[in-house]
Amino acid sequence: MPEMDPLFDFTGKVALVTGGSRGLGYQMVRAFAERGADVIVASRKLDVCEAVCEEMRGVGRKAMAISAHVGRWDECERLVEEAYAAFGAVDILVNNAGMSPRMPSHEVSEKLFDSVLNLNFKGPFRLSTLVGKRMFDRAEAGGPGGCIINVTSSGSMMPLPQVVTYGSSKAALNAMSRSLAWEYAPHVRVNTLSPGAFRTDIVEAWPDKGQGPIPIPRGHAANPEEIVTAALFLASPASVNVTGSIVRCDGGQH
Repeated sequence: MPEMDPLFDFTGKVALVTGGSRGLGYQMVRAFAERGADVIVASRKLDVCEAVCEEMRGVGRKAMAISAHVGRWDECERLVEEAYAAFGAVDILVNNAGMSPRMPSHEVSEKLFDSVLNLNFKGPFRLSTLVGKRMFDRAEAGGPGGCIINVTSSGSMMPLPQVVTYGSSKAALNAMSRSLAWEYAPHVRVNTLSPGAFRTDIVEAWPDKGQGPIPIPRGHAANPEEIVTAALFLASPASVNVTGSIVRCDGGQH
């Protein structure tokens, strides 16, 4: 096996990924684990998280599955407490869990509106502040800092009729990341990762199943594993001078 590039060697690091049991979240969990990180996989379905963790243990990593609804503050707090009790630290936080129901805006109920905002914005805010403050305090005491990656969407930067709550919640996530990057500087880097169209299970609802043609330079949706290099870049020392940024991995959509 070739020697690992030190910029992308995550040995001794702990990565917590919400929505890490499938899709883009799973690909990021796998990428971190294959490069030496221990992982915490969180979503509402414990059995699915545990299956991913068992796979990561197969490559020699410690892995912990936690069932949590990260749109609820009390469950965010429990998630963080369990993660720190088991591993002692979190070096990389990826807020990936989200939801994007499509319907005419005048049909959106208050309950659905709150659900989208809770999962896509309120939960990531709470997790980022709970973990970010611990990262900052550890660095102030002479230890390493950390990084937070908030997974946004190209829909946060373009008109998105009938998915307005989703695009708006992700735009809020972008603004939050810029502000927290200042608040927890210089020890914690906070960035947003903006995927475009990816061939995850969500594209099964699309008429073309993501095969295209779609109006981006590549002409088609990306494969889930193509998110990996962008995530590794943001989590690694390779991006030491990158914080408060939106890194687009959208095939040139904008």
